Amino acid sequence: MCISVSTYIATMLTLRLVSSVSLTLLTAADPSSSIFVKLTLTPFSSKRMAHSIARATLGLTQPNKIDPPKISFAAKDADLVEWKGDLLAVGVTEKDLVRDDNSKFKNSLLQKLDSKLQGLLSEASAEEEFTGKTGQSTVLRLPGLGAKRVGLIGLGSGGSATSTYRSLGETTATAAKSARATNVAITLASPEGIPAELKLTSVSAIASGAVLGTFDDIRFKSESKQATLKSVDIIGLGTGPEIEKKLKYAGDVCSGVILGKQLVNAPANVLTPGVLAGEAEKIASEYSDVLYAKILNVEQCIELKMGSYLGVAAASTNPPHFIHLCYKPPNGEVKNKLALVGKGLTFDSGGYNIKTGPGCSIELMKVDMGGAAAVLGAAKALGQIKPAGVEVHFIVAACENMISGTGMRPGDIITASNGKTIEVNNTDAEGRLTLADALVYACNQGVEKIVDLATLTGACVVALGPSIAGVFTPSDELAKEVVGASEAGGEKLWRMPLEESYWESMKSGVADMVNTGGRQGGSITAALFLKQFVDEKVQWMHIDMAGPVYSDKKKGATGFGISTLVEWVLKNSS
Repeated sequence: MCISVSTYIATMLTLRLVSSVSLTLLTAADPSSSIFVKLTLTPFSSKRMAHSIARATLGLTQPNKIDPPKISFAAKDADLVEWKGDLLAVGVTEKDLVRDDNSKFKNSLLQKLDSKLQGLLSEASAEEEFTGKTGQSTVLRLPGLGAKRVGLIGLGSGGSATSTYRSLGETTATAAKSARATNVAITLASPEGIPAELKLTSVSAIASGAVLGTFDDIRFKSESKQATLKSVDIIGLGTGPEIEKKLKYAGDVCSGVILGKQLVNAPANVLTPGVLAGEAEKIASEYSDVLYAKILNVEQCIELKMGSYLGVAAASTNPPHFIHLCYKPPNGEVKNKLALVGKGLTFDSGGYNIKTGPGCSIELMKVDMGGAAAVLGAAKALGQIKPAGVEVHFIVAACENMISGTGMRPGDIITASNGKTIEVNNTDAEGRLTLADALVYACNQGVEKIVDLATLTGACVVALGPSIAGVFTPSDELAKEVVGASEAGGEKLWRMPLEESYWESMKSGVADMVNTGGRQGGSITAALFLKQFVDEKVQWMHIDMAGPVYSDKKKGATGFGISTLVEWVLKNSS
């Protein structure tokens, strides 16, 4: 069945969508099937709706204007010592810092800079024990150069990973903030160490890091300093139309990442399911030549028998919104149809299994829509890039998991839109319940491949830590595609096993399945649960991004997943 009569009435009344309800019971022809409900709804007055809209914006200050720095390129470093500006940042590997018997740099560029500074760069970096390890940086104010400051940024052993060069851009932007710099230059001590085929990707990563490192989400601060960085010169890594094209691509992706960060950072009293749906509609409106939006309300979700999703939403006064964006190329044949599905819990209290005790992080549960943010951020970027030959469906079952007298209870049995029944043994395992109906809906769009993203399990954070997302898929081909895309996008994924024998712990005595197994292998059993709602003909991957969605160190969202999704879609375009 879709949803029981009592649950349906409770859901509608709890969501404050109707002021009166009349019922007609329709008995199904099959005696074994359940009763469906036909309703006549009388909406609340516009005055009540206006009150709801006002509540959704409590605490919101004016959005900060996003003005990324201008990126330009210079092919050679001949005039590097004469470059005039606020900060000259040099990316150095551990090998670049090797010194001769006189404690002088062997690297030619560092030699040139040090000579101009009468050896002060070598002396100061030695005193600060700067060795070029990843994450190390030192910024020195030394007279003698055109630049007011010189920064050495560690690149580790010299790996060519995208994340290394993005970190160079971000660290430089952070240093620029501290120095109140308006213009910086970035170069490498050994640019010849980058293979020719990786030059474009490396330049793009540096530019992306500079843009993202400049961004500060100051919407909710009464007083804050705007970023002052206006221009970034990337020196010694080439020029020309190919680099300009890659730079344009990097800017498009960065705009999507920034949107994703803003969505995750927004508190639950600002970003309700309805507001999230509104953001999706804004994206479709802005890129209406290639995107359109379809937002399903509660009644439409009931018609589609989304009992699993609606069960989670039943306790909240903020109604759920099922978001469906679709990208179609402006011209040409569509060769591949893809779906990106994101978990969209704008707040997760845990329900009756309320999050309690140290480490429960209930105050951070605004981030439980990180998967939705990744999907919508990718939609924004792809609306600008406009890849050919690929159709993409962006799907989010947005809602809140709250507590009320009509909320879903432990022990309840709900039915998903593919007819499978679920015994709810833990209301805090709610994300998979919303994804169940979202995955069924995605399969019904006729797609060949689906990637879903969700802040799904603490077990995955325990297994992989805060920087790496776990991926689960029965398809080796899809795993290769997405992991390759993550490497190009500078994000870290690790494939985890889908151990089918673990499904035994997910079987129910009274329904088709329970929604949680034991503590052991929790991220695996969660993925196996989602697999029950994917058509066998569709290639599918689940990404558990609970760890990397938010940075405790930076106290903010990371925008994780967006770069990978965009790269993956482009790999499937013609």
